[in-house]
Amino acid sequence: MEPIHAKTLKTMTYQRREVEKGYTGQYLDIDLSSENVSIGTIEEKIKQILIGGKGFDLWLLWQAVSGESKWNDPENALCISSGPMGGTPGYPGSGKSIVTSISPLTGSVMDSNVGGYFGPYLKFSGFDALRITGKAKGEAVVVIDGIENKVEILEMTGLPEDAYGLSRTLTDRLAKNKKIEISVVSAGPGASNTLIGCLNFSWYDNGRKQVRYKQAGRGGMGTVFADKGLRAVVTRWDKVSLQSNHPADLEALRTVSKCYSRELVALDPKQNEMARVGTTHLVPIMNDFDLLPNKNFQYGSDPGAFLIGREAYEKLFDPGFDGCWKGCTVACAHGVRDFVPFTGAYKGQKVFVDGPEYETIAGCGSNLGIFDPFTILELNFYCDAYGLDTISVGTAIAFVMECFERGLITTDHTDGMDLSFGNRLNALELVHQMAQGKGFGAIVGQGIRRMKIIFAERFGADAAFLQDIGMESKGLEFSEYMTKESLAQQGGYGLALKGPQHDEAWLIFLDMVHNFMPTFEQKAEALHWFPMFRTWFGLCGLCKLPWNDIVPEDNKDTPEPAKVMKHVGWYAEYFTAITGRKVSPEDLISMSEAVYNFQRIFNLKMGYGRREHDTIPYRAVGPVTVEEYVSRQERYDTELTEKYGLDIAGKETPWKVAELRKRREAQYETLKDAVYQRRGWTPDGIPTVETVKRLGIDFPEVLAVLAENGVK
Repeated sequence: MEPIHAKTLKTMTYQRREVEKGYTGQYLDIDLSSENVSIGTIEEKIKQILIGGKGFDLWLLWQAVSGESKWNDPENALCISSGPMGGTPGYPGSGKSIVTSISPLTGSVMDSNVGGYFGPYLKFSGFDALRITGKAKGEAVVVIDGIENKVEILEMTGLPEDAYGLSRTLTDRLAKNKKIEISVVSAGPGASNTLIGCLNFSWYDNGRKQVRYKQAGRGGMGTVFADKGLRAVVTRWDKVSLQSNHPADLEALRTVSKCYSRELVALDPKQNEMARVGTTHLVPIMNDFDLLPNKNFQYGSDPGAFLIGREAYEKLFDPGFDGCWKGCTVACAHGVRDFVPFTGAYKGQKVFVDGPEYETIAGCGSNLGIFDPFTILELNFYCDAYGLDTISVGTAIAFVMECFERGLITTDHTDGMDLSFGNRLNALELVHQMAQGKGFGAIVGQGIRRMKIIFAERFGADAAFLQDIGMESKGLEFSEYMTKESLAQQGGYGLALKGPQHDEAWLIFLDMVHNFMPTFEQKAEALHWFPMFRTWFGLCGLCKLPWNDIVPEDNKDTPEPAKVMKHVGWYAEYFTAITGRKVSPEDLISMSEAVYNFQRIFNLKMGYGRREHDTIPYRAVGPVTVEEYVSRQERYDTELTEKYGLDIAGKETPWKVAELRKRREAQYETLKDAVYQRRGWTPDGIPTVETVKRLGIDFPEVLAVLAENGVK
């Protein structure tokens, strides 16, 4: 490896502002084009209305871009923020950051949440948020040193290409003998050569003497990062305690933190064992309920699923504390020590793999027809090393494999590769090609929306069929849950602001399994409350898993068990203890509603955010093919006869497929109407002026966007 050379382009020293009640009231603004570094003020009104985290990101991004801005324009901003509760070591799941930018996949606003130490370290260094605009002339590394009160823009050459080598090198170089003080954000060659690049956020695992990683995966945030000429952004901070946020009421914070942590420690071993197996426990559950995506979301279960679930990975995970933030009692960030890849640059070397989590197992495993835990580990490892989103990678390759098996593309298009389901070696080869921007992998790395165009225009594939089976909405690939039999979850994906990601609403069990919301109005109510509460976590710097993956023992006996209201009450107490702002559980929903509607209007500003953009491929709604219908024939036949009153005697399966489709598509449109009405939106899916005023987001520029779109 060539020697590393560093040239200082800009240095700014500053007087660090202490955190008070969870906030510093400042953001760090960096323009890479001009190499300018400055500090901005977050107004009190913005703090009160947009709260923090994603809210601050959206505000800073809104100020940076126009409605004509593209993802690769210099003015597009990459914004990172934690939130007022981010960085609390005693409260479970308090180490999250939110990354926001204009997405190369969707052309609109994208937000992606991530663990690791960066967001808290950024805040304790004096900044509630970071905004980066412009493009560097060379390979830029930004260093935010809260210990020495200094921000630097460096031009560095000779750094390793992949994220693992890069973050280890920078941690060693900048740590000054305390590696735990360093957090690195980096991408990788895959982010440079695809539109599905992710960001790796590091923390130093002192017990294992190992740099560890979490990913901001969704929507190509790593691609934006790489396009700006960034190699890394580094924060440095030292001591963290329960007092680091200078809470309004330290004793109240201690009390609620202890209550929550003790409950999780006591109940996790009796429930999902997150601290031992992480989210791998979901694999058998999803498979049992026909919800585990298999072969490009055609089917929901497979007899081989047990090979890639908790039973496999609990034997592979390295024992020890696995929290991605200090003191988190969920501790679900597991990894595999001394894994030896059998392809690529690390072939034959022992590596540490961070993961896999459920989404990676389902996306890069069952959805590809791959039921080998070691292949999934290797796909996981190289996606992280290259800076590729495992969800988009898995869903995109699944689409390719179905196209290949149906003859829509052939070996003439794939450079001779057999891309049938289950072909693990060629799945890995595609990932290596994506990272290099070469071969057929360069096409796959553009994402499903662009592949549909390429396959139709260049390869002669049936465009309508591609639309039906291409699992993307708004340009974002689906995360890994089957939605065919849950109308509410179809809405949870199709109406999600950024695209089909489960972090807004996960309603499959309530809807499909328990039938708790049989009417459209009940579904609409759920598609209001759950997205709003889930949004709140991203405002405050929190992880959602402690809320509903480990629940009180008497939770099932409460009026609304899915909401886990005991925990919601604790979150309200937590917010009050930190900020001094007295809130109730209902107030948490109102906070999120303001930010949620602001983001919808931001989408509108960018040319999206209407009813037409809330469409989903038919495979997310019902069976596209005869094979899919036959796999659930009893269920579908019963639906046609009992729900819709059709006489299906003697009818061929293609007729049944078509009749079911007409009715399910109509149901989805009716659901849109109900949800828009509940959210205070027009029939075209735009927030009304009355809604905007009620939520306090009636800023002049917001009202101008509404007026431009006919809402006055």
